[in-house]
Amino acid sequence: MMRHTFKGYIREDGRVGIRNHVVVIPVDDLSNTAALGVAKLIRGVVPLIHPYGRLQFGRDLDLLFHILAGTGSNPNVAAAVVIGIDDSWSNKLADMIARSGKPVEALSIEGSGDLATIERAARIAAKMVQEASEKQRTEVDISALVASIKCGESDTTSGLASNPALGVAVDALVEVGATILFGETSELTGAEDIVASRIPDLELREKFYRIYRSYVSVIESEGVEMLGSQPTEGNIKGGISTIEEKAMGNIQKLGTKPITCVLDYLDPLPPGKGRLCFVNTSSAAAEFITLAAAKGSVLHFFTTGQGNVVGHPIVPVIKITANPKTAASMREHIDVDISDLLKFKISLNEAGRRILEYAFRVMDGRLTAAEVLQHDEFSPTKLHISA
Repeated sequence: MMRHTFKGYIREDGRVGIRNHVVVIPVDDLSNTAALGVAKLIRGVVPLIHPYGRLQFGRDLDLLFHILAGTGSNPNVAAAVVIGIDDSWSNKLADMIARSGKPVEALSIEGSGDLATIERAARIAAKMVQEASEKQRTEVDISALVASIKCGESDTTSGLASNPALGVAVDALVEVGATILFGETSELTGAEDIVASRIPDLELREKFYRIYRSYVSVIESEGVEMLGSQPTEGNIKGGISTIEEKAMGNIQKLGTKPITCVLDYLDPLPPGKGRLCFVNTSSAAAEFITLAAAKGSVLHFFTTGQGNVVGHPIVPVIKITANPKTAASMREHIDVDISDLLKFKISLNEAGRRILEYAFRVMDGRLTAAEVLQHDEFSPTKLHISA
């Protein structure tokens, strides 16, 4: 029987996290050095370094703030320090994070310089880390969980074994009230009608089609086909010949439950339980996990065939493989080895159970391989050129 509770941190807005980070968020690329300076001085501070912010505009700029604010508001975060080159953007981002009820402070570099800003921010962060260290885990219902799923460096073992096994786990989690986010918009090509058929609400189904068609049209507008980008060279090496073939394996991890919410880039995750949600995202691993974290995901399930090493600064990423070669050659990156499924030593349900059992250990505090190996890939999605 699957557990129905886990030990999490209940935040001020009622959402539940499984990690207890204090983050320092640079609003723009010019503030990265100050953010890194704070993290070097104060143990327990996680810097969210990124190359964007300056001269972004329109929906692209809105998306950056959505991602930075969503990450700072994520239930895995106890408190946040925001640093920007000017006070207007710093205050804007801090105000967005403050809506979650958690402690947040904003600082700007103009008029003070890096050294004075780092000192001020470090003193604030030190107090935040100490206060966060006293927060205790509480037994909570599994319906409080928001998690996300993706595959990467996929090969034939992904569609045959690891993705169907994750689908079993997804079904079990949705049945007990958890919320699961999936996306990889371009990687649904060839299976988009199958995904749409699982959206019972006609309005949401049409929204999904609009999002999908818009995404693919951007790719086609450049006069290129997806081959070489989708599937990737690694996918092709692993035996996947077309994007349609990749998509059919990809959707195996969705399980069998209906899709009951459809979110575009800037849409917030609405309240609710027991949901399978499509999120418009890049298929790039770090971008996907970063946007899912901004929507509220506190745990990520990542199936891999040939061995993707991606992690995230605040969201634990569970690596799952059914490829026995990958399980052996990249064992320091793999959390759950279900290669026994392809050897007919275990059933599909048993493989799904292994994934769930490990997930509950991670929810209760166990560090994933990506966390231990310091894979902290933070990659906001950028929509278009800067001004």
